[in-house]
Amino acid sequence: MAEATLAEAGSVRERFDIARAEVGKVLVGQDALVQRLLLALLADGHVLLEGVPGLAKTLVVSTLAQAVECSFSRIQFTPDMLPGDVTGTQIFNPREGTYSVRKGPVFGNLVLADEINRAPAKVQSALLEAMQERQVTLGEETFRLAEPFLVMATQNPIEQEGTYPLPEAQLDRFMMKLKVGYPSADDEVRVIDRMAGSGREPVASPAMRGDDILAAREVARQVFVDDKVKRYAVDLVAATRDPAAAGMPELANLIEYGASVRGSLNLVKLAKAHALLAGRDYTSPHDVKSVAVDVLRHRVVVTYEAEAENRDADDLVAAVLANVEVP
Repeated sequence: MAEATLAEAGSVRERFDIARAEVGKVLVGQDALVQRLLLALLADGHVLLEGVPGLAKTLVVSTLAQAVECSFSRIQFTPDMLPGDVTGTQIFNPREGTYSVRKGPVFGNLVLADEINRAPAKVQSALLEAMQERQVTLGEETFRLAEPFLVMATQNPIEQEGTYPLPEAQLDRFMMKLKVGYPSADDEVRVIDRMAGSGREPVASPAMRGDDILAAREVARQVFVDDKVKRYAVDLVAATRDPAAAGMPELANLIEYGASVRGSLNLVKLAKAHALLAGRDYTSPHDVKSVAVDVLRHRVVVTYEAEAENRDADDLVAAVLANVEVP
């Protein structure tokens, strides 16, 4: 496979910078979130977002869809949902004795699965199967999902009653898990000025199309990754599985399970995308390190001992990053 050229990398960076600027016309104080979503879009992976209500999670996805000129769907997950509410269903026509297909909201480019942990397992599985296979079967027909296809699922970290937590095997299908906090006081004032002022609310203009994203993905696949960078990504993941063997015996009783092979793969994919959005045609260990916490935090399962010490997955991944030698 031919490697990406510096000119191609610069062109992709320019396009995505314009898209980021368009989203920035609407959103305030969410630059890190927007950058991560652009990375996921470029690396062809889904995102799990954790944050309290009212932090513009819906707005960021709908605005991003406007900036990249893609279709947007929003699914509000509730305990009484059925899989057909996500994927669609067959409608029977009694007059003609035939069935017709009505596609569900998963047939979109950017899909927001709001409060995914409020729906039972069978509904979660219907969405996650579509995420993995990129297709939906309704009756005897199988339909390919649109490309590009990005699912951003949200969950509220505060409320636990009436929820169905995602099992680890399903969490692993998300490329990244992002945590969204409150904006700063200055950013919150800017939000009020922009959204509650006397002028019209800003709107993002299209900066690219779906075909541009697919072309950029091809360039991202061709970004050069040195063997030492690949080994660094694998060493990070291996350290979460067996921290004692990696020279961190103090973490052995704090990690129940480490990251899967999908963790290593996503580290390299996102490192390529991170390098490309920086205008480079090669990756560095810094690219891997920059995305490692977001890739690994939902793949590392902590023990009761860790919870007793108030250590979460972020703390343990940070300790791994601090101790694994950088090439």
